[in-house]
Amino acid sequence: MRYLTSPSHDIRTNLAIETYLMAHADLSEPILYFYINSPCIIVGRYQNVLAEINQAYVEQQKIILTRRTSGGGAVFDDLGNVSFSFITKDDGDGFGNFKRFTAPVLKALHAMGATGAEMSGRNDLLIDGKKFSGNAMHVENGRMFSHGTLMYDVDQTQIAKALNVPADKMASKGIKSVRSRVTNLRPYLAPEYQHLTIEGFRDRLAREILGVSDLIAAKRYPLDDAARAGVAALNAKYFKNWDWIYGESPAFEIQHRRHFTAGTVDFRLHIASGRIADLTVYGDFFGAQPVQTVLTALKGVKYTRAAVTAALADLDLSQYFGQIDHEALIELIVAQGETQK
Repeated sequence: MRYLTSPSHDIRTNLAIETYLMAHADLSEPILYFYINSPCIIVGRYQNVLAEINQAYVEQQKIILTRRTSGGGAVFDDLGNVSFSFITKDDGDGFGNFKRFTAPVLKALHAMGATGAEMSGRNDLLIDGKKFSGNAMHVENGRMFSHGTLMYDVDQTQIAKALNVPADKMASKGIKSVRSRVTNLRPYLAPEYQHLTIEGFRDRLAREILGVSDLIAAKRYPLDDAARAGVAALNAKYFKNWDWIYGESPAFEIQHRRHFTAGTVDFRLHIASGRIADLTVYGDFFGAQPVQTVLTALKGVKYTRAAVTAALADLDLSQYFGQIDHEALIELIVAQGETQK
């Protein structure tokens, strides 16, 4: 088995490296690939982004958001997490066989003192009944990868803020994440492994999995200029591409309703491919002009705060909704909080 660590903390680049290796690497031997990410959210291939994340919080905290090519649910990563990936040929006994790829990881964790770590259900790793790792797979053209997270010292307060979207009137056909109790591995490890840097934790895991006393002895898989160019191309096409991240979301319906002093406004939106495909508005507000002008301006617009703000910038919304603040109306359209009545 050959070994590679990513030089980047950007999840988009790290996923692009993985995707490139699966498609182009010499897989005469499997590759063990580790990467560490700055704060980010990775949604599954078939998920609705806006149904999974707290968009306002993600934007405020500058949390990187992307979509991976594998299925499964949304996860939050930061610099307290190590992600691993086994990249290999598809021999017919790999896809769906999470036990095969998590077994060496569990063996390494047991050796480091986390003897209670175990696989549970289809694709999760648990300890003391709490999840510390989610795993997913992707197969294509006779090649595959199986990758997963390992929460060593993740800021768990951020998980709930970034991923738990408050209740709203959203009807989505996307695959929803299953929220589980989560924990970090650090307190379950032997004392000598509880104060490692995240790189130290990664390297110790790698030595255990590869069966070497020093990573100098590990067979490395280098990234050459062709690989770096390929990674950049994949980043542009997928992992940094708005249409891939948001546009791949399944269609959904959403209702945002709020009572203002000047009247109630009730927006009903149909979002498809990340854009406002259709919308209507109801309410008892008083406007001098018909609201169809506003609705027309919003059709086809990306369902983001910036895009909605730009689409309505040249309109005097008081002409259509009366004495309701312009910014408050934009906030209502893109809000993720609970519908107000």
